[in-house]
Order: sequence, then structure tokens, then C-alpha cells
Amino acid sequence: MKRARLIYNPTSGREQVKRQLPYILEKLEKAGYETSAHATSADEGDATRAARLAVEREFDLVIAAGGDGTIYEIINGIAELPNRPKMGIIPAGTTNDFARALGIPRTIERAVDVLCDGIDIPVDIGRVNGKYFVNIAGGGKLTELTYAVPSQMKTMIGQLAYYLKGMEMLPSIRPTNVKIEYDDKVYEGDIMLFLVANTNSVGGFEKLAPMSEFNDGYFDLIILKKANLAEFIRVATLAIKGDHIRDEHVIYEKARRINIHTEEKMQLNLDGEYGGLLPGEFVNLRHHLQMIVPKERFETDR
Repeated sequence: MKRARLIYNPTSGREQVKRQLPYILEKLEKAGYETSAHATSADEGDATRAARLAVEREFDLVIAAGGDGTIYEIINGIAELPNRPKMGIIPAGTTNDFARALGIPRTIERAVDVLCDGIDIPVDIGRVNGKYFVNIAGGGKLTELTYAVPSQMKTMIGQLAYYLKGMEMLPSIRPTNVKIEYDDKVYEGDIMLFLVANTNSVGGFEKLAPMSEFNDGYFDLIILKKANLAEFIRVATLAIKGDHIRDEHVIYEKARRINIHTEEKMQLNLDGEYGGLLPGEFVNLRHHLQMIVPKERFETDR
């Protein structure tokens, strides 16, 4: 019998996963998985340690039940190990960017159906400064709002919390001088932010990286050059439809490897979590993980 390890954040999604744990376990058992569960604690890296232990115990499937932060921690637990299990997702976070990019339903019942009846496909992940990310890496003052939003606020009002915090921060945002080398090209100058995207879904925007594919071996690099408040608002408005990539303040390129240097302090954001400080080299690890996804969406692509 196949073995599955469910690693879940008991506080995510207004504690939905915690409340429906018996249902989840029963469905997985009926699908042929001998299933056990681990509830993450508030200790930093707990999900990473739990994922690493699941690999050591040779589980066939590791399931991340929570938000993008839970997925990030679990990927950092399995990415370096040679015998990586398949991975599944039950989205229960605020934005659920990666799950949305994979077409995984938001409801627990339908997400569990995907785990039981879906197919597995290869996905890329990124590596920078010894850490791994699956959806997005970024830098610049704007990216810092993802961990400036209190967790209680996120639980109460969801994604709106990010927009409210963003409006609060806008007047104080200042550009940073950087040198960005991507494949055989170079950009030097002041930027408001940069994003290294692995999917098309970033911060709730589904067209921020409109040409991104999560298993093509390339990142989508987005650079927002120095802009005043009015220019930034215009670019943000265009981003809703994916038209920002043609704006003069935006650089949008495909790249396998990206180096970013700065003499100023710039924090690195990885899948919404604090990832240390730059400089850093971003490397795309093509087809590094196998993810379970909806059969009806991806079976024709195989």
C-alpha cells in the first residue's frame, strides 16, 4: 500500500483543514493511501523538518495543507534529498498562488478529490542562496509587505489585508540601485522591485507573469524601474490584465539564471517568506518535483 504524509497548518484558512481532518484522512485511505498527519507548530521551520522526516521514512506522497508559506517550508525540506516523494496540495491560505497556477480547487473536498484521482506532472523550482522557492522570489520595498501583514489580520480579512498594507506603504517606498544579470543581458539602475516568477499567479494577480510556465525551465523576470506614485499606480492597474509588460517602466524577460547585486540592503522574499538578504544567484531547477494536479486540466498535455 502507498503511504501519504499530510503536513498541515492548523491555523490556516480559519482552521478549515483542522476541522476536516477526519474527512481528509478517510478519503485518502479509501484511495489506497496509508495516511498519517503532522500538525505544524509555530516554530520556524517545523514543516521543513516534518517534510525531511517524511522523505527519510520513505513516504510515497507528501501533502502540504495550508498556504504558500507551508508549501515553501515543505519544498525546502525535500528539494535537496535524492529520493523525493510526489507532492500534493490542499490550499488553505490567503492567496494560494501556487495552487491556483496548478488549477487545484480551493475547497478542501475538491482538492482532496484531485489527490485521489489526479495525475502527477513535473514542475520546476528555483534555488537562491541555498534556499528553494516554487512560485515567486522578489526584492524591493513593495515585496516586504507580504510579511509585514500580521497573521491575525490575514486570517480575518484574507487577501484584502495585503492591499490595505500596500496602500499604507506606498508613500514611503524608495527605489534601490541594483545590477541584474540575466542569461546574457544586464540591467543597471534604480528599481522599485524585481520578481523572479515560476508561475503566472503572483500575489493574487493571475497575469503578472502572463507568459510564465511552471515546467519550461525558465523564470519570468519582471523589473519595475524607478517610478513615481502616479506611474506605479498606472503600472499596477495595467497588471490586472497583463498589459504592464509593455509599459516603459517594466522589463519582462525569460531567463534560466539570474544574478542580482546591490550595495544597499535589500531583503529577499521567497514565496511570501523572508529569504535573507541579497546579493543572490537564482537558478531554475527544471522538472525537480512531481506534483499531483487535476487530470482534466493536464492530461491532454502529457
